[in-house]
Amino acid sequence: MTMATHTLTLPGQGSVAVTVDDQGEGRPFLLLHGGGGPQTLAGFAGLLAAQGPARVITPAHPGFGGTTRPDGLTSMAGLAALYRELLERLGLQDVTVIGNSIGGWIGTELALLRSARISGLVLVDAVGIEVDGHPVTDIFPLSMDELARLSYHDPDAFRIDPAAMTEPQRAVMAANRAALRVYGGARMADPGVRGRLAAIACPALVIWGEDDRIVDPEYGRAYAAAIPGARFELLPGTGHLPQLETPEQLMRAVWDFAEAPAAR
Repeated sequence: MTMATHTLTLPGQGSVAVTVDDQGEGRPFLLLHGGGGPQTLAGFAGLLAAQGPARVITPAHPGFGGTTRPDGLTSMAGLAALYRELLERLGLQDVTVIGNSIGGWIGTELALLRSARISGLVLVDAVGIEVDGHPVTDIFPLSMDELARLSYHDPDAFRIDPAAMTEPQRAVMAANRAALRVYGGARMADPGVRGRLAAIACPALVIWGEDDRIVDPEYGRAYAAAIPGARFELLPGTGHLPQLETPEQLMRAVWDFAEAPAAR
């Protein structure tokens, strides 16, 4: 595993530093984390790289994980443009993009940029669209216990005791939440996104935890239906973060998709 910081240039934004975890060799995957920060994908990234051969690239969205967010970087589309530049910098081809929660929203925006370096898109309990009768849960007023109850099939196994956290850990968590609100807004959705998904041209797989109560499975089915040719897969015994709760199930689904001839 190698941690590196790449300084990328975005039009109208200037230089942006992106911290990236880069591990393994083989088929390339770009992993995009959700609001919990890059640590929510760290274990899965290691598993994917070890079970490969795979090269797994996991950036920390600027503002998450103790990194700095430039004032002008405020949208999912901006993050997508940033990661297009990252793929260019790294010279990667045939990349499978995997995004969880807001990472899925960023992944859809990245797919809509039509980069020839991307061969497939995997959305894992993604947010970003609006679905009548199935809103994204407003997580900002929730306590840690309430958030765990809605996020996991087995919340007792994943509850975090804030009293046991160090001051630096609490500071990172607070900064993560602040960055999440900037990028996603209070609703974690944009009414214009769903209609644009019809323009996604690469193969797509939409994976959902059966017990996700942040964004329910009907929301996931609507996401898949809006992307031409997308397949929907439901994971039993799983909530909003399959990479933490049922990583082996998620890994099998990802590899089956990445290795399918239509996804190459």
